[in-house]
Amino acid sequence: MNYLQMAIPPRSEHLWRYTPWPRIHPGAIDEVPNADHVLFSREGCEAFETTSQPADTFDDIARSFLHAAGGSYHRMVISGESEPIHINARASGHIAVGHLELEVKDSAVVFIHISGEPEWVGLHITGNIHPNAQLSFGFINELDSNTKFLRCEDWVVERDAELEHATLSVGGFRCKSDLRSTLNGTGASIRQSITVNAVGARHDDEHVEIHHLHGHTNSDLVMNSACAGSSHFIGTGLLTIVEGANKSDASQIFRNLLLSEKARAEAIPELEVLADDVSAAHGAASAPVDRDQMHYLMSRGLNPGEAQALIVNGFLLNAFSNLTNKYLIEEMRTRLTVHLECELKR
Repeated sequence: MNYLQMAIPPRSEHLWRYTPWPRIHPGAIDEVPNADHVLFSREGCEAFETTSQPADTFDDIARSFLHAAGGSYHRMVISGESEPIHINARASGHIAVGHLELEVKDSAVVFIHISGEPEWVGLHITGNIHPNAQLSFGFINELDSNTKFLRCEDWVVERDAELEHATLSVGGFRCKSDLRSTLNGTGASIRQSITVNAVGARHDDEHVEIHHLHGHTNSDLVMNSACAGSSHFIGTGLLTIVEGANKSDASQIFRNLLLSEKARAEAIPELEVLADDVSAAHGAASAPVDRDQMHYLMSRGLNPGEAQALIVNGFLLNAFSNLTNKYLIEEMRTRLTVHLECELKR
């Protein structure tokens, strides 16, 4: 459906409750800007395939808007890579939009690092994990602290395929992510982790949907955030298990660490289970830094800032504990550690 023909979603809609569409749109909501390209480049290689956009078949306003805004469109077919693939996504100009389509036919590790200083960035990633294929995917958001960022992802995981998906979100001023995965075959699985470090007045809204369409499928979602200053983090997760998808196993855990009195965090897990013989669980917790932990570290010579930084580092690193690929774990933890060390020096 064409974006300009779509109704603006109300705040009562689950997806847009905390970040309503007018707040993430780059301008007047009845206009579609002419967007510059997000430039994708693979380290050590020439630019990969550029293709024209397919027709707009989206019934979601964010995806339809990104389609209408244009920008760059790239497609990458992965048929087995022994070394991790690093993709740099560079945004510039006033408004920048990029689309990336991944076809994974074997085993691979892919990292996307987005950076730049535009006022507004939109990114749409689609991925198809073919039967028996494995993808370990890491996304690092290090956009400028004044940038608005809209990110949509759509993944299809086929029979006996596996997706490990990790997000590190430390950039942007106002961020809205809508990440959706479909387990589209028996034996399909996804392990997903999201780590958010929110400082100042940063607003980060992470919405995750995982849909079990077949039995004997597995999903595991972990979302950790640390919120300082007057920042606000929202984590929402929707796990659905359709009728007949028996022997499925689904879980989601949200943890928020509040580092100041003005910081806020919302954790909203949600399950829709229509099958009988399944395992489904969820949990959420928000709390300040543990005083006993602070006392223990300070009694061993650390000042309050160093003690809190060490606790935050360990807490955020723990979000990647459900992953198994060593390259993915090492890269995400290294990026997070470097970021926290830079924050401590400021």
